[in-house]
Amino acid sequence: MAVQRTYMAKPGQIEKQWHVVDASDEVLGRLASDIAVVLMGKHRPEYTPHVDCGDFVIVTNADKIGMTGNKMRDRHYTWYTGYPGLRLESYQDRHDRKPEYLLYHAVRRMLPKNKLARQMLSKLKIYAGPEHPHTAQQPVELARTGKKASA
Repeated sequence: MAVQRTYMAKPGQIEKQWHVVDASDEVLGRLASDIAVVLMGKHRPEYTPHVDCGDFVIVTNADKIGMTGNKMRDRHYTWYTGYPGLRLESYQDRHDRKPEYLLYHAVRRMLPKNKLARQMLSKLKIYAGPEHPHTAQQPVELARTGKKASA
């Protein structure tokens, strides 16, 4: 009787690829979940949970990303400064101030909460405009099935 063995990738065995995504008219959450899957390496058959199997992702036009409904205006980021009370900032205000942060934090919260996630997140490159300095890596377009933003 043949014994089936589970393949476990070892660090350095997986060859990293570069993907580019145009975020113009994309829905924030749908795009973030697709990017998180690629950063973790779950799109590969060799996925191993304790090894960084993910690829590099370049996101362009992050300033043109959207959300459905009135979420940009109604939802808020909150944080505690150490003083009494919380700080609030709407998604729209953060988008106007630093458009890359919306996508960065959405992807960061979809990754596992460990040291490996910080390593995965370092492979995410987000740019507000259409240009990026990674043409030498010859990135390929990321195959996605997500819907475009209606508003």
